[in-house]
Parts: sequence; C-alpha cells; structure tokens
Amino acid sequence: MSALSLLPARRSVPGVFVALTLTLAIGWLVVLLDGGQLFNQSTTVSLLHVAAGLGLVAVGQTLVILGGSLDLSVAYVISLSTLVAAETMNGSDGAVLPAIGLVLVVSAGVGLLNGLLVTRFRVNAFIATLGVGLLLKGYLDNGYDGPAGTTAPSLVQALGYQRVGPVPVSFLLLIAVTAAAWFALSRTRFGHHLVAVGGDPEVARLSGVRNDRVLVTAHVLCSMCAGLAGIYLASRLGSGAPRVGTEGLYDLESIAAVVIGGTALAGGRGGVIGTVGGVVLLASIDAIFNQLEVDAFFKQVIRGVIIIAAVAVYARRAMRKAA
Repeated sequence: MSALSLLPARRSVPGVFVALTLTLAIGWLVVLLDGGQLFNQSTTVSLLHVAAGLGLVAVGQTLVILGGSLDLSVAYVISLSTLVAAETMNGSDGAVLPAIGLVLVVSAGVGLLNGLLVTRFRVNAFIATLGVGLLLKGYLDNGYDGPAGTTAPSLVQALGYQRVGPVPVSFLLLIAVTAAAWFALSRTRFGHHLVAVGGDPEVARLSGVRNDRVLVTAHVLCSMCAGLAGIYLASRLGSGAPRVGTEGLYDLESIAAVVIGGTALAGGRGGVIGTVGGVVLLASIDAIFNQLEVDAFFKQVIRGVIIIAAVAVYARRAMRKAA
C-alpha cells in the first residue's frame, strides 16, 4: 500500500518543475528585453527569502491536505508566533532558545485544538480551522495595535539575514524541514497512514489505522511549521507583527502552493517536494512582476489563473485514471 500511495506524488513532481523552468526562462527573457536583470544577486536572495517564509507554512499545509483536511488558521498562528517570539526574547540573545521553544509549544497547542475539533467533535476542517483562526484574530486585534517586542540581534543576524554563499540560512531551514517531512511521509508508518487516511478514511480504519490520531498529529505539525515561519518573520522584521500573517495571505498562498505542487485537495495524493516547487514558482512570479513593476491587481489575477489551471490539469488527470 505504501509504495502505491507514494507513486502519485512522484509523478506530480516533474510537472511543477517544468512549469517553474518555463516561467524562469520566459521571465528572464521578458525582463531582459525590458532592460532589467532577473538573476542578479539581490533578486535571487529576495526570491529565496520569500520562498522560505511561504515554504515553511506550505510544507505543514501539505501534511493536513494529504490527510484530507485543511488549516485556515495558519496565518493567525504566524502572527501570534512573531509576537510570542519577540516578546519572549525582548532583545536578549540569551532568550532565543526559550522563545523558540515557547513558540513551538503555543503553535502545537493551536494545532492540537484544530485536530481535536476535526476528529473528536467532527467539525468540518474548513469551519473548525477558520473558527480557531478568528479566535486568534480577536485576541490579536484586541491586544495589539502595532509591532511589539524586540527580536534578539543574534537571531536577526543568523536567521533573518545570514547567507551561506548566495543562499539565505532561512532557505536552508526550509530545505531541512522539507527533508524531514519527506522522510516522515515516505519512510515512516505515520506517513503511510496519513496518505491512506486521505485516500479513503473508511478503508484506512478497517485496515487498523487510527485515523483520528494521524489527523491530529498532522494538524499539530502543520501549526508548528507555521510557528517556525513566525519565528523567521520575527527575525526579518526585528519585532512581533500582529497582522503579518494575514497581510501576507499565508493561509491562501500556502494552499495554492500545495495545489500547484500536485497535491490533491481531496487528500491521498501528493508530496512536499512538489509543494516546494509550487512555492518557488509563486515566488518567481512575484520576482518577475516586481522587476517589471506590474500592477498588484494584475499580479493577483495571474496567480488566480495559474491556480485554476493547475487544479484543472490535476483533476483531468484524475478523471483519466479513474476511467
């Protein structure tokens, strides 16, 4: 069962990377004709920074979507995490590890709540995670008018701006998280069970899989990934920001990256490698449009067209396989 479950994820990977290659090639040519340069160091570093923040969230989102669920609270978890991190550090390098630990505990608690609402109380994942997100939004709006706390200088330097050659440390963190998620999905019982639950919950249950435990774990991991993204954004901003998650549209953007990467919204098919490809594709489109100084509204229209096209392509493939 595990080998068959992982096969669609492997087939979905080349498509998004072909699209990414074409996008970069066409974008480079268009920017060059416009008198600019797409692949200079500053543009590349900026692209990878954008991909790192979105990618951390999208990897976690992949896990819950693979299990047939969804998480719309991630944007608020990100905002809350920046505040928890910055206020705990309060500019002290010695408080970095306690701050990171507290962020992970708080975000895991939000994920646990999401998972229990979906599994124990049988609340639709869309409604459950949206409701939890709105609870967090109420707390953030009532408690904060603007930035709060100060991120430790060592974290700002190490995670926010440090690079290894041309590659930001934050992108290396994304690679590490992606590798861990890939290993969990392809080499552990949890990963096989998660794909089975997303493919057919009843068959998985009859096969001895503890569906509820698997989904709760996926939600906890998803929220913890959002917490990591919050820590990263706190290191970039230098403080906590109560609206950075929602203003960045990390909830919808992460779902879009997952879908573009080939993971089925219904669950049971996909993988994190394709998701990272979808993240880099979205970040590349941003970089190209920024170089061309394209109107923000038109940029969102193009994003919408790409997402719809991706869903249509994967749905057509699924119909062909079913036939």
